[in-house]
Amino acid sequence: MKRTLLAAVMLLAPSALAQDIRAVELYSQDDLLAMIRANTHLIRVKRDECQLVQDIQARADVLKQPAYQMLWADMHLYGVCVRKSTELGFQYLNEAAEQGLPDALEQLGRYYLEGRFVVSDEARGLRLTQVAASLGHHRALLTLAEHYAQGQGSPLDYPEVYRWLHQAVFETEAERRQAQRLKEQLALQLPPSVREQAHRAALGR
Repeated sequence: MKRTLLAAVMLLAPSALAQDIRAVELYSQDDLLAMIRANTHLIRVKRDECQLVQDIQARADVLKQPAYQMLWADMHLYGVCVRKSTELGFQYLNEAAEQGLPDALEQLGRYYLEGRFVVSDEARGLRLTQVAASLGHHRALLTLAEHYAQGQGSPLDYPEVYRWLHQAVFETEAERRQAQRLKEQLALQLPPSVREQAHRAALGR
C-alpha cells in the first residue's frame, strides 16, 4: 500500500510541479528598452519573481549589453531583487552611458539636474542631456529645451536645440504641444537672423 501510494505521488509530482513552476523568458534588448522608456522594467523584474537575476547580471557583466547594464544599475539603485547599492548602480549606469545608450545618458543627466543620488550639477546634467538629445532621445530633448527656454546653459547651443525641436517626430499629442511651446519660448532667446537660419536648417534648405 505504501509503495502504491508513493508511486502515485511520484507520478503526480511532475504534473503538480509543472503547474507551480512558470518559465520566464529573458527579455530582448528591444523589449527591455521599451520597458525602460515606459518605466516598467523594475516592475517586470519583480513580477517575474526575481528569477532572472543571474541572467541579467551575466548580460551586464560579461556580455556588456548596455540595456542590461542600465537594468542592473536600476536594480541596485532601488534595491530590486538585489541589495541596494548606489555606488554599484552608478557604476553600471555610467558603463551603459559610455557605450552611448541614450536612455542611460538621459537618466544620468536627469539625476545630476535633480540632485538625485548625487550632488546637483547643472552643467554636467545639461551636458549629458544634450548628448542624449543629439542621439534622438525625445525626453532628453524636451528637458534640455525647458532649461534653455529659461535662459540656462550656453546660448551657443540654443539654435541647435531649436532645430532639433523642428525636426523631431513626437509620439503623443502632449509631447507635440510641449515641443511647440518650448520652440516658441526658445525662439525668443534667438536673434531673428539666427532663428531664420535655424528654421531653414531644420527644413533642409
